[in-house]
Amino acid sequence: MDTDAELTERDPSSDPVQGTGRGSRSARFRERVAELRYRPVTLFVLCLVFLFLLSTFVAQPFLIPSSSMENTLQIGDRVLVNKLAYRFGSAPQRGDVIVFDGTGSFVHREQGENPVTGLLRKAGAALGLARSDDTDYVKRVIGVGGDRVTCCDKQGRIEVNGEPVNEGYLHPGDAPSAVPFDIVVPKGRLWVMGDHRARSSDSRDHLGEAGGGTIPIDKVIGRAGLITWPISRWSTLDAPGSFARIPAPAGPHG
Repeated sequence: MDTDAELTERDPSSDPVQGTGRGSRSARFRERVAELRYRPVTLFVLCLVFLFLLSTFVAQPFLIPSSSMENTLQIGDRVLVNKLAYRFGSAPQRGDVIVFDGTGSFVHREQGENPVTGLLRKAGAALGLARSDDTDYVKRVIGVGGDRVTCCDKQGRIEVNGEPVNEGYLHPGDAPSAVPFDIVVPKGRLWVMGDHRARSSDSRDHLGEAGGGTIPIDKVIGRAGLITWPISRWSTLDAPGSFARIPAPAGPHG
């Protein structure tokens, strides 16, 4: 007959080995549940890191903050800026719509901003949800290094290297320029203008400054190639064919 002592010895709950096994299984189960609980957070963080790297080195959505490029670009449009467009030997071409850092050319003052606010804004800008830096501009390239850009001929058109440019992209009712100018673009720099000439602060506004209103190519962030939002305005931003007729610049600047 079994004694109480023998029954106690055969009780699994009192077996230190078996008890430890159940405890280990329970601990592993809790660890697995914790992993599943934090996995979505981990995936979310990894996605943010991926998007940040993508927007930093490859392509970044850019929120249009002003009317200076209407009607081509409207306030609130999101455009995808290709940051690889001018790498590996390529350079901006006449007619390209570009985003660039105006520090040192269009902007000559320090931009003060709360560090925390700046970090949050940069994160939002990387996703196209917030405006970019105050020093970032979006304009169209009218002249490249060596080009002579003048305004205006007898019909009121801008000329590049003596060839008038048919600017069909201008905002309706705008003249090519109300400000006369005649400039040879230095090598390694660009002459840029907004499509809404009456509302655009561009190269014309900096004629009397160093560089004559032009911007350095190395300050170009990328080429705006696609309107991604709103969906109703989904379209590519191709260079107008009128720039294809511009002859090569003459003289030592070419």
